[in-house]
Amino acid sequence: MNRRNAFKYLSLIGLAPFAQNLSAAAVVQTPEVADRTYWRNLMVRIATPLLESLSKGELRKNMPVECKPGSDANRKKVTYLEAFGRLMAGMAPWLELGAGETEEGQLRKKFIGLAQKSMKMAVDPKSPDFMNFTEGGQPLVDAAFLAHAILRAPNVLWHQLDSTTKQQLVDAMKSSRVITPGYNNWLLFSAMVEAFLLFAGEQHDEMRMDFAIRKHMEWYKGDGVYGDGPDFHWDYYNSFVIQPMLIDVLRELVKHGKKYEKTYETVIRRAQRYAEIQERLISPEGTFPAIGRSLPYRFGAFQLLSQMVLQHQLPDQLKPSQVRSALSAVIQRMAEAPGLFDPKGWLTIGFFGHQPNIGESYISTGSLYLCSVGLLPLGLEADDPFWADAPMDWTARKIWSGQDFQADHAISN
Repeated sequence: MNRRNAFKYLSLIGLAPFAQNLSAAAVVQTPEVADRTYWRNLMVRIATPLLESLSKGELRKNMPVECKPGSDANRKKVTYLEAFGRLMAGMAPWLELGAGETEEGQLRKKFIGLAQKSMKMAVDPKSPDFMNFTEGGQPLVDAAFLAHAILRAPNVLWHQLDSTTKQQLVDAMKSSRVITPGYNNWLLFSAMVEAFLLFAGEQHDEMRMDFAIRKHMEWYKGDGVYGDGPDFHWDYYNSFVIQPMLIDVLRELVKHGKKYEKTYETVIRRAQRYAEIQERLISPEGTFPAIGRSLPYRFGAFQLLSQMVLQHQLPDQLKPSQVRSALSAVIQRMAEAPGLFDPKGWLTIGFFGHQPNIGESYISTGSLYLCSVGLLPLGLEADDPFWADAPMDWTARKIWSGQDFQADHAISN
């Protein structure tokens, strides 16, 4: 790694002014170490203002609410749960690795503490930052992201909580049932809340899970892609919501002896195909098509590919370090776009930097924290092949540099 790129890593954590006398080798030893360091420091930078504020009961006080003009009042009712649930959905696997004696282990210890204090603030009705789980439709969405986070980090985000916080969390999740989901990917939000309740040993509604699963199996369009409801849309909702939640709702049911094993196997096979497609969408320059709605979720568009990495379910055609190289190219390119953060460190609306007009009416500051789900592989230990193996060209780099490569084929079901 050259000196110029070393300074890029330092700039993420504000250390560049102190690094003038450091050689590149003193900053990062290998590209593999540098990738993990870059991802980790980006996650920390995204999370710090949010968790430091919420853990003190000061999220409403400190977090700006950027949104479409005229939408402020509506978005302020929902944006705080959006921010917390979505950040946790991506950060959870890294936190679940637990504290340790290494520098990263100590950093995790700090953020585990902040996350647990934040959870208490979010679900305590007496807290200044008690969150809205019932008013409007949006809280169902972000209750589901928070539920997904707990399934991804059951030890630190559930078992280590005190009994009062656990009960308040259960009550908050159950209260979201008053919201009727839309006849589309929203069915999976209801299903994910019920999957959490099943995990927690609480009364749960298996019918909500079964209905969401059955409808999405009906809405499958072929070659690894589901409709968002009966219709097909060119966007990234197969990765933002549909496939990650479908997989993990089914995983929870299978863990409890429910008879969904065959469905789960089918869903994994389709997800592997979609992961293969996602990897091919990453250009040699680390860009990807700006297609469809919700583009301000940025590299969260690659949640499904990242989840396949995390769960060691990549298709045989994709090598872990190939995927790391591809995702690192995208993440670094987007992270270094001017205007990603405001002067106080909060995310701004945009796809590449600050582009407020790209946000739909339902987008606000809290929405943007779904980008964290692109960082799911941080939940793998540093010696996992994804992190430890030498960098490799990804598919588009191979193709556009003239290397020979295997033909691509659709799957049949």
